[in-house]
Amino acid sequence: MKPVNWGVLGAAKFAREHMAPAIHMARGGRLAALATSSADKAAAFADRVPDLRVHDSYEALLADPEIDAVYIPLPNHMHVDWTLKALDAGKHVLCEKPLALRAEQFDAVIAKRDATGLLAAEAFMIVHHPQWKKARDLVRGGAIGTLVRVEANFSFNNADDPGNIRNTPDTGGGALPDIGVYIFGSTRFVTGQEPERILSSEIVWDNGIDARTHLTAAFPDFHYTGMVSMRLSNWQVVTFHGTEGAVWLTGPFNANVYAEAQVHLQTFKDGPSVTTWRYPNDNHYVLQVEAFNRSVRTGDAYPCPLEFSKGTQRMIDMTYDHARAAR
Repeated sequence: MKPVNWGVLGAAKFAREHMAPAIHMARGGRLAALATSSADKAAAFADRVPDLRVHDSYEALLADPEIDAVYIPLPNHMHVDWTLKALDAGKHVLCEKPLALRAEQFDAVIAKRDATGLLAAEAFMIVHHPQWKKARDLVRGGAIGTLVRVEANFSFNNADDPGNIRNTPDTGGGALPDIGVYIFGSTRFVTGQEPERILSSEIVWDNGIDARTHLTAAFPDFHYTGMVSMRLSNWQVVTFHGTEGAVWLTGPFNANVYAEAQVHLQTFKDGPSVTTWRYPNDNHYVLQVEAFNRSVRTGDAYPCPLEFSKGTQRMIDMTYDHARAAR
């Protein structure tokens, strides 16, 4: 199949360190262009791809007839507008999460996707990783009996970086937009269930952004407890606790960076037993791009459609709304 030619809108650090290399390595596509007005930033990308075309504006890249798809790593508040512009320009779009800052903002993107017949998706990479597929199969397959409780925690500390866009309310910063998508989206992915209501939520605000959030929520068949923070030490773990056992994941969100990606199953049917599956070599960014390339070229359904991402944003909205109503 003809490879998908990718362009990147902006020379963000995350794009340089993770997504550009993933696009370059993924089967079925190639990194072909970058939009940035900074020669220094462009050089860091061109070191990996010597024939990279560099455009000095986002508009110029979108007008490039050789580009099939774009990856958008811009600040959160710019995601919807540039996704719509890219679709109007005839480009498939993989936009960094969160694609939108409220669930209803997804509707315009979904409508544009359907009208153009192009692929548009949020870059929620973990659902492409075999670690998470294994967890889903174990939980839904009854390995832990009836699911009763889910606990998901994700934190890091960037208190010393006040200029970071994650610490700026005007750019859609905050812990819930940045990492709440992981603790909420992963739970929805594994269980296939949607939250019915937020039972409790406490947000610690810092200069207009949610720096730490604790919440509990009711799903149809289980109780949920979650925490995200940008003011605590690095920590990430997700546990699915049932009547006959438990599944938990190490390195669930930054696989093989924070820790080796592993899935653990503990049961007591024939005495205490823990089985562990290890995934030291799988790169979820590469797997994500390969899935996107397949969908573009073959028409196969993309594993993480916008409708799924809208559901995660809805849970973020519910958490914000509950906490603000309680203030």
